[in-house]
Amino acid sequence: MSSSTLRSRTNLPTDPQHASPTTPSTNSANTLSKAKAPTLPAEDDTTPTRLTPLDILRVLAGLLLLSSTLSYFITGTSLTWNYRPAFTRPARIKAWLRGPLHLTDAQLSLYNGTDPNLPILLAVNGSIYDVSAAPHYYGPGGMYSFFAGRDATRAFVTGCFEEDLNGDLRGVEEMFVSEELLVGEREGGYSREEKRERKLRREREWRVARRRVEDTVRGWEALFDGGKGGRYFWVGRVEGGGREWVGGLGGC
Repeated sequence: MSSSTLRSRTNLPTDPQHASPTTPSTNSANTLSKAKAPTLPAEDDTTPTRLTPLDILRVLAGLLLLSSTLSYFITGTSLTWNYRPAFTRPARIKAWLRGPLHLTDAQLSLYNGTDPNLPILLAVNGSIYDVSAAPHYYGPGGMYSFFAGRDATRAFVTGCFEEDLNGDLRGVEEMFVSEELLVGEREGGYSREEKRERKLRREREWRVARRRVEDTVRGWEALFDGGKGGRYFWVGRVEGGGREWVGGLGGC
């Protein structure tokens, strides 16, 4: 056989049927490697999604925006439902830094709104309140301007805005006592038993009358001492002029 024939045979393609068989040890190794290959678990689509802090902030911001929008459409002016905390009111901060005022009636009269450099003040039962937030009511030309710069507690109780613009409460409880008892006290002419019954009734009515006056005064104080979010606030006390529950009535 010539050398050329040998070279041609060596270049022949390998026949799969004549390929060398794989040894059993090699097949076992391949099988083990395939068996040991890790299998990734399938994704579970039912796993719940957790809220992140950013998601919570987004929800809160949306609720805040919705509340502000509704507040503006309902109130027409305010984004916070007409609520203004104390730290957003410069007048309150200034009054807090200044401290309580102690004014006489003459000094209080200067705070009636005519001086733009002074706040508008009024007093109820000796307590002074700042009402500068409502100059259209208590400032010059306002419908309640006669209350500014004075203690008009008696007028708040009686409703007499001409004669009773002062803080003297003596005898004001008589407006809550029946006229029959007042006339009887002044005229007399009753028997001993009648006097005893009238005395008990009079004492009962006077207690009720004093309580009604006190409740009326406390109601006005609560109105002007609006708390942390109110427009009006307490700033001091009126010096002098004690408040008593005795004496005669000189109303309108």
